[in-house]
Amino acid sequence: MTTEGRGLHTHVLDTLGLAITGGEYPEGGVVRTDEVAQRFDVSRTVVREVVRVLESMHLVQSRRRVGVTVLPAREWNVYDPRVIRWRLAGNDRPRQLRSLTVLRSAIEPVAAGLAATHATPEQCAALTEQALGMVATSRGHQLEGYLRHDIAFHRVVLDASGNEMFARLGDVVAEVLTGRTRHEVMFHDPDPAAVTLHVRVAEAVRERDAARAEALTREIAVGALQELDVLAP
Repeated sequence: MTTEGRGLHTHVLDTLGLAITGGEYPEGGVVRTDEVAQRFDVSRTVVREVVRVLESMHLVQSRRRVGVTVLPAREWNVYDPRVIRWRLAGNDRPRQLRSLTVLRSAIEPVAAGLAATHATPEQCAALTEQALGMVATSRGHQLEGYLRHDIAFHRVVLDASGNEMFARLGDVVAEVLTGRTRHEVMFHDPDPAAVTLHVRVAEAVRERDAARAEALTREIAVGALQELDVLAP
Protein backbone atom coordinates (compact mmCIF):
# COMPACT_ATOMS: atom_id res chain seq x y z
CA MET A 1 0.00 0.00 0.00
CA THR A 2 1.35 3.42 -0.97
CA THR A 3 1.82 6.26 1.53
CA GLU A 4 -1.28 7.92 0.11
CA GLY A 5 -3.18 4.65 0.42
CA ARG A 6 -2.12 4.21 4.04
CA GLY A 7 -3.22 7.77 4.74
CA LEU A 8 -6.67 7.12 3.28
CA HIS A 9 -6.93 3.84 5.17
CA THR A 10 -6.03 5.55 8.47
CA HIS A 11 -8.46 8.41 7.84
CA VAL A 12 -11.38 6.07 7.11
CA LEU A 13 -10.48 3.80 10.03
CA ASP A 14 -10.25 6.68 12.52
CA THR A 15 -13.49 8.27 11.29
CA LEU A 16 -15.47 5.03 11.50
CA GLY A 17 -13.84 4.04 14.79
CA LEU A 18 -14.80 7.37 16.34
CA ALA A 19 -18.34 7.08 14.96
CA ILE A 20 -18.85 3.56 16.30
CA THR A 21 -17.36 4.13 19.75
CA GLY A 22 -19.16 7.46 19.96
CA GLY A 23 -22.56 5.88 19.35
CA GLU A 24 -23.20 7.30 15.88
CA TYR A 25 -23.67 3.68 14.82
CA PRO A 26 -25.69 2.04 17.63
CA GLU A 27 -25.38 -1.56 18.70
CA GLY A 28 -26.73 -3.75 15.91
CA GLY A 29 -26.56 -0.89 13.43
CA VAL A 30 -25.38 -1.62 9.91
CA VAL A 31 -22.29 -0.01 8.37
CA ARG A 32 -22.93 0.01 4.64
CA THR A 33 -19.63 -0.46 2.84
CA ASP A 34 -20.84 0.99 -0.44
CA GLU A 35 -21.88 4.18 1.36
CA VAL A 36 -18.51 4.32 3.14
CA ALA A 37 -16.67 3.97 -0.18
CA GLN A 38 -18.75 6.76 -1.70
CA ARG A 39 -18.51 9.03 1.33
CA PHE A 40 -14.72 8.89 1.48
CA ASP A 41 -14.15 8.43 -2.25
CA VAL A 42 -12.08 5.31 -1.69
CA SER A 43 -12.02 1.89 -3.29
CA ARG A 44 -13.90 -1.10 -1.93
CA THR A 45 -10.50 -2.65 -1.22
CA VAL A 46 -9.71 0.13 1.27
CA VAL A 47 -13.12 -0.26 2.89
CA ARG A 48 -12.66 -4.04 3.20
CA GLU A 49 -9.27 -3.53 4.86
CA VAL A 50 -10.80 -1.06 7.30
CA VAL A 51 -13.63 -3.46 8.11
CA ARG A 52 -11.10 -6.22 8.77
CA VAL A 53 -9.27 -4.01 11.28
CA LEU A 54 -12.54 -3.07 12.98
CA GLU A 55 -13.44 -6.77 13.15
CA SER A 56 -10.09 -7.54 14.79
CA MET A 57 -11.05 -5.02 17.50
CA HIS A 58 -14.46 -6.73 17.85
CA LEU A 59 -16.23 -3.46 17.05
CA VAL A 60 -18.09 -4.95 14.10
CA GLN A 61 -19.00 -8.31 12.62
CA SER A 62 -19.26 -8.97 8.91
CA ARG A 63 -21.71 -11.66 7.75
CA ARG A 64 -22.99 -12.60 4.33
CA ARG A 65 -26.47 -11.33 3.48
CA VAL A 66 -26.44 -9.28 6.69
CA GLY A 67 -23.55 -6.89 6.15
CA VAL A 68 -21.29 -5.18 8.66
CA THR A 69 -23.04 -4.80 12.01
CA VAL A 70 -21.87 -3.00 15.14
CA LEU A 71 -21.23 -5.30 18.09
CA PRO A 72 -22.23 -4.52 21.70
CA ALA A 73 -19.69 -2.45 23.63
CA ARG A 74 -19.14 -5.36 26.04
CA GLU A 75 -17.51 -7.29 23.17
CA TRP A 76 -15.10 -4.53 22.10
CA ASN A 77 -11.38 -5.03 22.63
CA VAL A 78 -11.19 -2.21 25.16
CA TYR A 79 -7.43 -2.75 25.60
CA ASP A 80 -6.67 -1.88 21.98
CA PRO A 81 -4.84 1.49 22.05
CA ARG A 82 -6.87 2.78 19.09
CA VAL A 83 -10.17 1.90 20.77
CA ILE A 84 -8.98 3.70 23.89
CA ARG A 85 -7.96 6.74 21.82
CA TRP A 86 -11.34 6.88 20.07
CA ARG A 87 -13.30 6.49 23.30
CA LEU A 88 -11.26 9.22 24.96
CA ALA A 89 -12.11 11.53 22.06
CA GLY A 90 -15.85 11.01 22.56
CA ASN A 91 -18.53 12.08 24.98
CA ASP A 92 -17.82 9.14 27.28
CA ARG A 93 -14.34 10.48 28.09
CA PRO A 94 -14.78 11.05 31.86
CA ARG A 95 -16.05 7.52 32.49
CA GLN A 96 -13.41 6.01 30.23
CA LEU A 97 -10.64 7.96 31.96
CA ARG A 98 -11.86 6.86 35.36
CA SER A 99 -12.10 3.22 34.30
CA LEU A 100 -8.57 3.26 32.89
CA THR A 101 -7.15 5.11 35.89
CA VAL A 102 -8.66 2.53 38.23
CA LEU A 103 -7.02 -0.18 36.10
CA ARG A 104 -3.68 1.61 36.44
CA SER A 105 -4.11 1.91 40.20
CA ALA A 106 -4.55 -1.86 40.40
CA ILE A 107 -1.62 -2.78 38.14
CA GLU A 108 1.15 -0.19 38.36
CA PRO A 109 1.86 -0.31 42.13
CA VAL A 110 2.38 -4.07 41.89
CA ALA A 111 4.54 -3.60 38.79
CA ALA A 112 6.69 -1.03 40.61
CA GLY A 113 7.21 -3.42 43.51
CA LEU A 114 8.29 -6.14 41.10
CA ALA A 115 10.53 -3.68 39.26
CA ALA A 116 12.42 -3.03 42.49
CA THR A 117 13.27 -6.73 42.51
CA HIS A 118 13.81 -7.42 38.82
CA ALA A 119 14.99 -4.18 37.20
CA THR A 120 18.38 -4.28 35.48
CA PRO A 121 20.94 -1.53 36.13
CA GLU A 122 20.10 -0.14 32.69
CA GLN A 123 16.39 0.00 33.55
CA CYS A 124 17.14 1.69 36.87
CA ALA A 125 19.20 4.30 35.03
CA ALA A 126 16.43 4.80 32.44
CA LEU A 127 13.86 5.25 35.19
CA THR A 128 15.99 7.91 36.87
CA GLU A 129 16.62 9.63 33.53
CA GLN A 130 12.90 9.84 32.74
CA ALA A 131 12.01 11.03 36.25
CA LEU A 132 14.56 13.84 35.96
CA GLY A 133 13.16 14.66 32.53
CA MET A 134 9.73 15.00 34.14
CA VAL A 135 11.19 17.41 36.68
CA ALA A 136 12.84 19.47 33.93
CA THR A 137 9.61 19.82 31.93
CA SER A 138 7.18 20.21 34.83
CA ARG A 139 7.09 23.99 34.68
CA GLY A 140 6.42 26.56 31.99
CA HIS A 141 3.56 24.76 30.21
CA GLN A 142 5.81 22.09 28.66
CA LEU A 143 3.10 19.45 28.74
CA GLU A 144 4.14 17.70 25.51
CA GLY A 145 7.70 17.31 26.72
CA TYR A 146 6.48 16.20 30.12
CA LEU A 147 4.16 13.68 28.48
CA ARG A 148 7.04 12.02 26.60
CA HIS A 149 9.00 11.49 29.81
CA ASP A 150 5.90 10.41 31.73
CA ILE A 151 5.02 7.74 29.15
CA ALA A 152 8.62 6.51 29.02
CA PHE A 153 8.78 6.34 32.83
CA HIS A 154 5.70 4.15 33.11
CA ARG A 155 6.81 1.93 30.23
CA VAL A 156 10.08 1.26 32.03
CA VAL A 157 8.24 0.39 35.25
CA LEU A 158 5.97 -2.07 33.45
CA ASP A 159 8.84 -3.60 31.46
CA ALA A 160 11.12 -3.82 34.50
CA SER A 161 8.47 -5.74 36.44
CA GLY A 162 9.58 -8.86 34.59
CA ASN A 163 5.91 -9.72 33.95
CA GLU A 164 5.11 -9.89 30.25
CA MET A 165 1.40 -9.27 30.90
CA PHE A 166 2.18 -6.02 32.69
CA ALA A 167 4.66 -5.02 30.00
CA ARG A 168 1.97 -5.35 27.30
CA LEU A 169 -0.06 -2.66 29.08
CA GLY A 170 2.53 -0.03 28.13
CA ASP A 171 0.51 1.11 25.11
CA VAL A 172 -2.67 1.28 27.20
CA VAL A 173 -1.00 3.51 29.80
CA ALA A 174 0.52 5.64 27.03
CA GLU A 175 -2.94 6.29 25.55
CA VAL A 176 -4.36 7.18 28.97
CA LEU A 177 -1.58 9.67 29.68
CA THR A 178 -1.84 11.10 26.17
CA GLY A 179 -5.61 11.44 26.45
CA ARG A 180 -5.33 13.28 29.77
CA THR A 181 -2.93 15.76 28.17
CA ARG A 182 -4.42 16.21 24.70
CA HIS A 183 -7.97 16.58 25.99
CA GLU A 184 -6.87 18.98 28.73
CA VAL A 185 -7.97 16.74 31.58
CA MET A 186 -5.15 18.00 33.78
CA PHE A 187 -3.76 21.26 35.07
CA HIS A 188 -1.55 23.54 32.93
CA ASP A 189 1.48 22.24 34.83
CA PRO A 190 1.75 18.82 36.49
CA ASP A 191 1.13 18.52 40.21
CA PRO A 192 4.54 19.08 41.90
CA ALA A 193 3.74 16.38 44.45
CA ALA A 194 3.17 13.84 41.67
CA VAL A 195 6.44 14.80 39.99
CA THR A 196 8.31 14.30 43.26
CA LEU A 197 6.64 10.93 43.76
CA HIS A 198 7.96 9.74 40.39
CA VAL A 199 11.49 10.69 41.44
CA ARG A 200 11.04 8.80 44.71
CA VAL A 201 9.74 5.73 42.86
CA ALA A 202 12.89 5.74 40.72
CA GLU A 203 14.98 5.94 43.89
CA ALA A 204 13.07 3.09 45.55
CA VAL A 205 13.49 0.85 42.50
CA ARG A 206 17.19 1.66 42.33
CA GLU A 207 17.55 0.86 46.05
CA ARG A 208 15.62 -2.41 45.64
CA ASP A 209 12.95 -1.32 48.12
CA ALA A 210 9.90 -3.11 46.74
CA ALA A 211 7.48 -2.09 49.51
CA ARG A 212 8.34 1.59 49.15
CA ALA A 213 8.20 1.49 45.35
CA GLU A 214 4.73 -0.06 45.50
CA ALA A 215 3.45 2.36 48.16
CA LEU A 216 4.75 5.44 46.31
CA THR A 217 3.23 4.31 43.02
CA ARG A 218 -0.06 3.77 44.78
CA GLU A 219 0.12 7.40 45.94
CA ILE A 220 0.55 8.45 42.31
CA ALA A 221 -2.54 6.46 41.34
CA VAL A 222 -4.61 7.94 44.16
CA GLY A 223 -3.53 11.42 43.10
CA ALA A 224 -4.55 10.73 39.50
CA LEU A 225 -8.02 9.68 40.64
CA GLN A 226 -8.36 12.76 42.82
CA GLU A 227 -7.33 14.90 39.87
CA LEU A 228 -10.18 13.37 37.86
CA ASP A 229 -12.62 14.28 40.65
CA VAL A 230 -11.68 17.92 40.07
CA LEU A 231 -11.22 18.06 36.31
CA ALA A 232 -13.45 15.30 34.92
CA PRO A 233 -16.15 14.55 37.51
